[in-house]
Amino acid sequence: MSIESYIVNDIEICQITEKIGDLKKKFNELTYSHLPIGKGDIYVGCISENDVRCFDAKKTLEEYQYALEGFFARESDYWLDTFETFAQNQSNILPVLNTENKYLGYIELSDILHQFNETPFLNEPGGIIVLEKGSLDYSFSEIGQIIESQNARISGMFVSSQDNDFTQITIKVNTSSLNEILQTLRRYGYTIVSEHQEDLYSKSLKERSRYLDKYLNI
Repeated sequence: MSIESYIVNDIEICQITEKIGDLKKKFNELTYSHLPIGKGDIYVGCISENDVRCFDAKKTLEEYQYALEGFFARESDYWLDTFETFAQNQSNILPVLNTENKYLGYIELSDILHQFNETPFLNEPGGIIVLEKGSLDYSFSEIGQIIESQNARISGMFVSSQDNDFTQITIKVNTSSLNEILQTLRRYGYTIVSEHQEDLYSKSLKERSRYLDKYLNI
């Protein structure tokens, strides 16, 4: 689904010639981290509330153009694509432009999060598994085959952490009976990072650890 249905246009684009004092007043009335700035209806960037609070109220924004941040979305963008832009710019508002860079309105982070909450990954019952393997060794297709071989289905899967050596992958499956899945993943070299009550392998390790502690304390 594109973001077109989420566009709100109740905030007019602020002009580069506006005084800082007027922008401060606007931020006082709103809960947004940024405001869109333009020359006419052509978007030139966003200004953050934190920056505006530090500027001279008597000057115009034109004197602080260096502080403008150029992030935006296109009206044809898919809603999931906007998460990265929101996160990278630490913003709760994202200006939306047409192909001619004209300001059409904005989308709010809360609306996109609500859409994410409605996906099967969060909305459907099941279990969450976090696993880890070498960054050059893991395979989404292999993980999918392992899980489906245990008569389960994947509701969602994504890379949740990554460095040069290891990658962590978070998976939502449509069952809460995970023991057989966990053991099969281990046999294929995946380390299970998440903890699970029904994980018999984990329970066995803990019991062996307790026995070893008792033995060493004799």
